[in-house]
Amino acid sequence: MNPILSRRSLLASAVATGLAVPLAARPGSAAPARTPSPGEGGPARITLPGPTGPHRVGTAELHLVDKSRPDPETGGRRELMASVWYPAGRGAGRHPVADWMPAAGWHELLAWVGLAAEVAPPRTAGHLGAPVARGRDRRPVVLYSHGNDSCRAETTIVVQELASHGYVVVTVDHTYDGVSQFPDGRVTLPTAESFTPWDSAADVLVALDALDDIAAGRNPDADGRPLPAGLGAALDLRRIGMFGWSKGATSTALVMNVDRRVRAGLGFDGEMQAQPPVAGLDRPFMLMTAEHGRDAEPSVAEFWSMLRGWRLEVRADGAAHGSYNDQQWLVPQLAELVGLGGEDLADWVGTLDPGRAVRIQRAYPKAFFDLHLRGRGHLLDGPSRHFPEVRFLPRA
Repeated sequence: MNPILSRRSLLASAVATGLAVPLAARPGSAAPARTPSPGEGGPARITLPGPTGPHRVGTAELHLVDKSRPDPETGGRRELMASVWYPAGRGAGRHPVADWMPAAGWHELLAWVGLAAEVAPPRTAGHLGAPVARGRDRRPVVLYSHGNDSCRAETTIVVQELASHGYVVVTVDHTYDGVSQFPDGRVTLPTAESFTPWDSAADVLVALDALDDIAAGRNPDADGRPLPAGLGAALDLRRIGMFGWSKGATSTALVMNVDRRVRAGLGFDGEMQAQPPVAGLDRPFMLMTAEHGRDAEPSVAEFWSMLRGWRLEVRADGAAHGSYNDQQWLVPQLAELVGLGGEDLADWVGTLDPGRAVRIQRAYPKAFFDLHLRGRGHLLDGPSRHFPEVRFLPRA
């Protein structure tokens, strides 16, 4: 096999799952692996960039069961894993931080891509089960749908940034269309032969209904695990937004097509291809595009033409398909490991600097939800000198 093609195959698997490995850092690149201290033992561990908001971040898992439809892969009951991320209150530091992915799932992922590396999963900023920060007002809510053959952790940088600024964010694993680990230790891999954006949208509707339960004082977790203290009282279900990457961008539009609880939608470089097709919307929708903008993808152009509410398309110069999620920070490390560089690396992550990509991921999704769920902010009024690589495409 051509060694370049072999490296591409490895990198493709890693991109799809968000895998990261420890490598030396360089300016603008992902942080180096943290080598265990003497006596600490264990493998090296990489780090993610932390959030910038005033709140500490809490997180908790939910095991959800959809009783309304059979699983499209197995025909049995449809089970889903989700995570809730939120601003954490006092005492958060006494709670351990969550890994990017549970350890068993992480090691299955490593085996799946055939990479023999003793690497611990990166840690997030989320404190497991910490109480929710108290506030005078309830918190706006944002849901997330991941891309094909991926996992709900793929935009942790964006998710924990929103939580640190006062949002409650719910991320959903699409079982059998990604890597997921259940409380009993089962790990499922992306084995579904035909998993559509409509299937992803149906999963998100289950999470939406679970939020209704939580706000009403009920616990939707299938295993009855306790919810973080104060979570139900923190939810403002009158202010719900949603975003997704790739296939998840399409499922965001589909959820908004069928459920008016979602007031604003954001798509990260999604193709907007679905059967039945995506329809128009009268609510705000923003596109952050790279390879699948309306100038290159007819389905995106058609979707854009049907939008009747506030709309915006922005694009970062040098961005690739995965530039708005964690892979833009992680893949350059993989590239060093497998000896991929130059034009071959640019095929995967473009030429957008990872550090700049993180700044964009922190700023623009937050600006969108701040504008449409909180009624504040000016970053989306037009191009900013602070983000010279971000272009505002014509609205016409």
